[in-house]
Amino acid sequence: MKELLNKGTLVDVRSPQEFAGKHFPNAINIPLDQVPQKVNEFKEMPKPIIAYCRSGNRSGMAVSILKQAGITDVINGGGLEDLLQQATN
Repeated sequence: MKELLNKGTLVDVRSPQEFAGKHFPNAINIPLDQVPQKVNEFKEMPKPIIAYCRSGNRSGMAVSILKQAGITDVINGGGLEDLLQQATN
């Protein structure tokens, strides 16, 4: 996972308030409820797309939505704290 964090796109699917509190460096914020409307934006993003949230639940839902829309190079990065820990190990 660590090598993937340096390429592709990190997407935080938490709320803007959660994102403002703390987020992964260089991540963009697209809350889960906006993912279906922004599929075309996701199609243009550098791959792989790594989605994350607080626990991995919302990012899992985002991954499902994107895969159903035909975007296959998308990964559930899980929770923010797990992702930050993987990046430093």
